[in-house]
Formats: sequence, structure tokens, C-alpha cells
Amino acid sequence: MGTIRTRYMSGEDERQYMIGEDYEIYEKRGAPTGATRIHHHDFYEVIYVMEGEFSSLVDNRTYHLKKGDFLLIPRNVMHNYHYVEGKHERSRRIVLWISKGMLERLGDGEMDLEGCFPEGGDCAYHFPLHYEEILRNLLVKAVMTEVPDLNGAEGKRIFDKAQLMLFFLYLNALCAGDSFYFAKEESVHHELVQKVNEYIEAHMSEAILLEELAEYVHMSKYYFLRRFKELTGLTVHSYLNNKRLIRACEELKKGVPVGEVWGVCGFMDYSSFLRNFRKEYGMSPTSYRAYLEQGDRQG
Repeated sequence: MGTIRTRYMSGEDERQYMIGEDYEIYEKRGAPTGATRIHHHDFYEVIYVMEGEFSSLVDNRTYHLKKGDFLLIPRNVMHNYHYVEGKHERSRRIVLWISKGMLERLGDGEMDLEGCFPEGGDCAYHFPLHYEEILRNLLVKAVMTEVPDLNGAEGKRIFDKAQLMLFFLYLNALCAGDSFYFAKEESVHHELVQKVNEYIEAHMSEAILLEELAEYVHMSKYYFLRRFKELTGLTVHSYLNNKRLIRACEELKKGVPVGEVWGVCGFMDYSSFLRNFRKEYGMSPTSYRAYLEQGDRQG
């Protein structure tokens, strides 16, 4: 069959947004040095480790993955790629980004293909070799740049969608049980990040002081600030802003008026909300609402 050519993205690439609206799939090689800043996005992410090792902080747990492991990251969950020098240089992995709308279309109203992405649970799986090979082959076919005897880009795109439909059918069936969860010893739970998340969620609409958070986690303010940044790579202030913006997007999707969202999410005033929203998403909340409505009409 010859050499298989794949869509490729360097491990140094920092891009964490989709160019298309439906999905993107790449092979990434080398140490994940390009996306170490904690971030979130409004699409699902699947990472399959083909060779070597890979680590990621997702919400409040760091996962240390090896060959054959899968990491399933839900929408709007804070995460980053954790580079470990000397371990990740030979890493090869397939990264799939896919929108909620695309998964709904693949399910065609007959099956919920979003069920494999956990809400507040573990995100990593290691499947028996037989099932892993099925999933791997489907991903490899989708990540190929071309298929012999298949003419044109449109033909390849239809072929890719068929592979992804089968992939998520198998994946959801496997994740429905609790037999293939990741080995606990291969992940680290960060209680500090969990407690901060709990406090933010409970007091989202309020002004949250650093002193209050430090007291809640039973640490001195300066040790708390230093330790939190060591774990997440973000200051507490930046992390809190990101959480507020995630909630803002959720409220906008629910139809909450733009003029009310900033207060629900705890911003001091509308101008502060607008400035932070534009910085993170490159558009105003009003434009984001219009973008959502346009997507609903097209769907």
C-alpha cells in the first residue's frame, strides 16, 4: 500500500480553535510544547496515543497516558497539555476536534454520540487490544490525506464522515460500561483545583476575593497563589475569568439577554465583560449570539 500520508500538525503548534465548523483531525508528533497554557473550547476533543507518552491536565486531574490510551475531553472544560522533558519527545498521537452539531448529525437522531464524553468523571480509557485496533484503524483512515481509488476532496470527506460515525458508535458502546476506565495509578487528582472549581461554581455571580479562596482551601494567600499557578499554569485571576466566560457562553446559548449575562457570571460591569469576552473569543457577546442563532437555522 506504500507510505500512509496523514494530516499533520506539529507538537509546537499553539492553535486551539477549529478552522472549519464541523471537525478537524490531525496526527501530532513530538513533545506537546505548543498548547501548555490552560484553555477551553466549545467542541469535543479526542486524543489517541499512537506511540510514546503524553500527559494532560483536565479539570482537576492530570492523566499520564501511554501507547494505546484514549483521552476524551468534553466541551468547555479547562485543560492543558503537560510536557514532561525526556518522556514526550517521541510522542505520536491523533487529535480529533469535533463539534456538538457534527456529532448530532452523525447520530442522525437515532443515537446520542456525545455520551462518551464524561461530565465531571474520568476522561481517560485503555481498551483491550482488539477494540483498540478497531478504533485506531478508523481514526487512521480518517486522518489520511487521501484514499487510493477515491476521487476528489468531496469523496474523501464523505469517506471520513463514515469512519467517524463508526468510530463514535464503537466508542460510545465501549464507554457505556465501567470496565475500561484508566488505571487510577496513572492519573493524579488535584484536590486544590477541585476545591477552587467548587467555590467558583457556588459563588459565580458574586465578587470573589483571593483572600476568600485562600481561606476556603486552608492556605496562606501567597502559598495558594503560587501553588495554583504551578498546577494550572494560570494565575487564579485568569482562571476565574475563564470560568466566568465559559458560564457566559452557556447563558447566551440558553437565551439569557446579553445585558443580564455579565451580572449572572460575576463581572463587575458590562464594559469589563465585553472587554474580556472580545479578548477570548474575538467577537462581542452580541455577535456570538448571532453566530449561535445562524448555526441553529442552518442545522
